[in-house]
Amino acid sequence: MCCVRLQRMLTGPPLSGEEKSAATPLNTIVDAIRSELTTLNSLRDETLARSRSLTRACANSIRAIHRHEWKEAELLLAQARSEAAAMLGAIAVQPTLSYAGYTQDALKELVEAHLVHAVALGLPLPGPGALQVTGPTYLRGMSEAATEMRRFVLDLMRAGRVTEAEQYLLFMDEVYSQLVTVDFPDAVTEGLRRHTDVLRGVLERTRGDLTLAFRQEQMRVALLAFERHLDRQLGTDLAATDPGIQLLSSESEE
Repeated sequence: MCCVRLQRMLTGPPLSGEEKSAATPLNTIVDAIRSELTTLNSLRDETLARSRSLTRACANSIRAIHRHEWKEAELLLAQARSEAAAMLGAIAVQPTLSYAGYTQDALKELVEAHLVHAVALGLPLPGPGALQVTGPTYLRGMSEAATEMRRFVLDLMRAGRVTEAEQYLLFMDEVYSQLVTVDFPDAVTEGLRRHTDVLRGVLERTRGDLTLAFRQEQMRVALLAFERHLDRQLGTDLAATDPGIQLLSSESEE
C-alpha cells in the first residue's frame, strides 16, 4: 500500500481528498523550485552586469578626481549611485544575491569613490546609511580609500608641495587607527583584516617617502640660506643658479 501511494505521489495521478491534503506530487514541488531558480539565475545575471557597470563608474570617477576633473567626477558618482540603487532594488527580496561577494565588492567600490571625493575636496564623509551599504562593506571601502591617498601624496611630492601632502597621510593614519580596533572574525567583517594589513603596508611606505621628502626640503632650504649668506659676504650670485631651490623658497615664504 505504501509503495503504491509513493508511486502515485511521484507520478502525480489523482489522489483521494484525504491524500491530497496530506501530500503534494514531487514533480509539482520540483517544478516550483525550478521556477524559483530560473528567476534567481536571471536576477544573478542582471546583478553581475550592474555590479560591473557600478565598479566601472567608480573607477572612472576616482581617475577623474586625480585629474581634478571635478564635474566629471560628480557625474560619474551620480551614475554610480543610480547603478547601486537599481542593483539593490532588483534583489531586495533575494538575500542570496544581496550579500553575494560580487554585489558587496561593487558596493565597496562605491564607498571608496565617495570617500576619495570627500577627502580630496574637504567635504563631510558620507556614512553607510547615505550610501546604503552594510558596516563591513563600508569599512572595506574605507580601507581602500585610505590606500588611494598614497597617489595624492606622491603627486604632491613630485610637484614640490610636500607640506600639502601631509593631510592625506594623516587621513591614512586615522583610518588605520580606527580599523585595528574592529577585532571580529573575518566571517563577520568579510575579510577586513586582510584589507587592514594591506593598508598598514601602504601607510608605512608612504610615511617613509614623505618623511624623506620633508628632510630633503629642509636641506634644500638650508642650502639656499647658506648660498644667500655667501652671496652677501662674497658678492656672488650663487642662489640664483638653482631655479628649483628658488621656487621652493618662494613657496615656503608665501
